[in-house]
Amino acid sequence: MNNSVILVSGATGRTGGAAIDELLRLGKRVRAYVRSDDVRAAALRARGVETAVGDFTDIDHIRAAMEGVGSAYFLHPIAPGIISAAAYYAQAAKEAGVSAIVNMSQISARRESTSHAAQDHWVSERVFDGSGVPTTHLRPTFFADWLVYPHFAKEIWAKKRIEFPFENGRHAPISADDQGRVIAHILAKPAEHGGKVYTLHGPVEMNHTEIAAAMSDVLGAKIEYAPASIDEFKEKMENLYKFPTFLVQHLVEVAQNYREGIFQGTNDVIEKITGTPALSVTQFIEKNRTAFV
Repeated sequence: MNNSVILVSGATGRTGGAAIDELLRLGKRVRAYVRSDDVRAAALRARGVETAVGDFTDIDHIRAAMEGVGSAYFLHPIAPGIISAAAYYAQAAKEAGVSAIVNMSQISARRESTSHAAQDHWVSERVFDGSGVPTTHLRPTFFADWLVYPHFAKEIWAKKRIEFPFENGRHAPISADDQGRVIAHILAKPAEHGGKVYTLHGPVEMNHTEIAAAMSDVLGAKIEYAPASIDEFKEKMENLYKFPTFLVQHLVEVAQNYREGIFQGTNDVIEKITGTPALSVTQFIEKNRTAFV
């Protein structure tokens, strides 16, 4: 296991990229599963990362990428197709003798979820559980990175307002970098984590008024929280951001889940697994202040 390759999907995204950074720091052999052999794949190879090209719609591509792999990270975008992708990934891992999978799920994954994506994530968890390959499911709360996604950060800075439809709900924002570290440490030493479900939270539970105040302190500008209605947010996602219909449906239902407390809570899972505490909102904004200026 110590000399085997670790496979990371979503390697050019936030959690996958952060996991690769940490795995390289730990001295591990890493293979990235990428959709195209482009400049981003070339940049990974320049850092010593192997690349395998393919997607989640072809089991043969996945099986080829799994050759010689000891543990693997599965990440599917919020888009249709995750259940079949999980089935292909699990079967390919089983054929290749992979000993562990880390699956990125979400905190709202439930059988009864009204979000099609969240319900599909729950079913995908069951697919992995039934595969015979020990799988660790990660269920993060809302990413802190939501605040710095270009479309949101640009609007927050221009208006000096956060206009999310979350009323006075609370959560402990968790950064993609911290999640990436957790992913890497589990992939590097998976034996004690197989079959477990970890919810991932940041260190401090906050509402968006408190988040706006923390941002104000770091950025030196008064930022307020101006709660939007769910209908207003849906209209913005459809007409301004041009989000896909599947993603919009998910985020509308998630907004209601957030109001109902599904995303609340905090814990020290990040520190227990990685040895380093999760970033606070203040630390995260300081680290990502260029997103706003």
